[in-house]
Amino acid sequence: MLILTSVFLTTNLPIIVVIAIGVGAFIIGIVTMLLVPYVRNNIAKNKVKKIIREAEIKADHIIKNAQIDGKQTVNELKNEANKEIRERKLEIQNFEKSLQQREQSISRRDNILISKENALDEKNETLNRRLKELDRKESALQEKIDSIIGELEKVAQMSTQEAKDELFARVEAKLSKEIASYIKTKEEEAKEECDEKAKELLGYALTRYAQDVTTERAVSVVALPSDEMKGRIIGREGRNIRSLEQLLGVDLIIDDTPEVITISCFNPVRREIARLSLESLIKDGRIQPGRIEEIVEKTKKDVEDTIYKTGQEAAFKLGLPRINKELLNYVGRLKYRTSYGQNALNHSMEVAYLCGVMAAELGLDQNLAKRAGLLHDIGKAADFEMDGSHVEIGARLAKKFGEGEIVINSIESHHDDVPAKSIIANLVQAADTLSAARPGARSEMLENYIKRIEQLEEICSSYDGVYQSYAMQSGRELRVMVIPDKIDDVGAYKLAKDIKERIEGEMTYPGQIKVSVIREYRAIETAK
Repeated sequence: MLILTSVFLTTNLPIIVVIAIGVGAFIIGIVTMLLVPYVRNNIAKNKVKKIIREAEIKADHIIKNAQIDGKQTVNELKNEANKEIRERKLEIQNFEKSLQQREQSISRRDNILISKENALDEKNETLNRRLKELDRKESALQEKIDSIIGELEKVAQMSTQEAKDELFARVEAKLSKEIASYIKTKEEEAKEECDEKAKELLGYALTRYAQDVTTERAVSVVALPSDEMKGRIIGREGRNIRSLEQLLGVDLIIDDTPEVITISCFNPVRREIARLSLESLIKDGRIQPGRIEEIVEKTKKDVEDTIYKTGQEAAFKLGLPRINKELLNYVGRLKYRTSYGQNALNHSMEVAYLCGVMAAELGLDQNLAKRAGLLHDIGKAADFEMDGSHVEIGARLAKKFGEGEIVINSIESHHDDVPAKSIIANLVQAADTLSAARPGARSEMLENYIKRIEQLEEICSSYDGVYQSYAMQSGRELRVMVIPDKIDDVGAYKLAKDIKERIEGEMTYPGQIKVSVIREYRAIETAK
């Protein structure tokens, strides 16, 4: 409107013309406003169509390229598959050829086996015919032999069995002397060869080890400062002594002996705990159930520590590594165990040392020999807790704690319960005998000593032809006097061997027993 007004003012045109121009301009503006979006839409559509055509062209190119690549890949895969198929066909052909060859070989073997089987059948038939022929001949021969034996029995006036018995008796009488003579000769030769070396070896071992003659004994008596202490130990209405016996597992014997209490128990460890507990209570002076329990627990712990340290010290002194901790406890328990008055731990260490010396001289494993010697009597540390002999218990403990076969066999064989399987087991036997038999090593009760001497003399006197027998050197030597008219020199040797075997089989004794059979023949004439 402003434009029309300005035009009207400047041009001086009629108003109608001006209005007409304005209306036309308005219409043109409206048409323009309506046509511009349409034109723009057409341009956008054309652009979209152009982009779509370009995309379709590119897609066609991509599809064509993909098809070309796919065809190439398919061709390559086909070529590889054909190549693999050809290789497989070649392998199958080769395999078929080998199968054909095997079939031909099996056929040839089958033919050979059939021919051999036929030949064997023919031989079997031939053998059967021969066996039948031999059976017939054997039966005929047996009839002839029976008839000949019957004629011989008639001539000899003796049956076949009687003749066999007579022949065997004569052969046995002849061979027994020859066998005894042969054994004697061979043993003498063996002794001549090994006595020198054995004496040298044992002498060397003994000179390198010197053990005191005094022996340690288990203490079962506790000294009291006064008899008044007995009443305090018994306590009011016996409550203290009951508490002691219940906690310690021992019997306390309070008799008329002044200022002494006797401890009775089969278990040496419990007996030692009881002894130490009583000594501590006597020193402390406060003897009542509460204090008794406290002292007993403390003493048990101290004794257990002492046992383990004792086992450790024994292994350390012998230079033995890697022994099971629980097995060392059993070694320490041997300190409180005695055998014939000889301390079991000292005996075991002595055997271990002797075994080590002898093993070193023979070029054997010295540590293994010491280990076997130390553990050979380990069963004695638990024979009051487990069933069986100390040999069986010791073998079970060694197996339980992983000891080797040589150590286990040395334990089992040191008393000849089983055969020795190694030289070290034989060394343990020798060292055990040396340790037990040396002077002063062991003591024995008089009653047992007398019974052993009587049994030795009874065994000797039970043989026919023995005139007198004497047990000498505390039962370590037997001298047997025989009647010379009944027993000759070879028979004397056989008698000594028989007596030795009976003693080994029937008796238990420390050390060794030497058997000497004496045959003396005197020819006496008097000149008148």
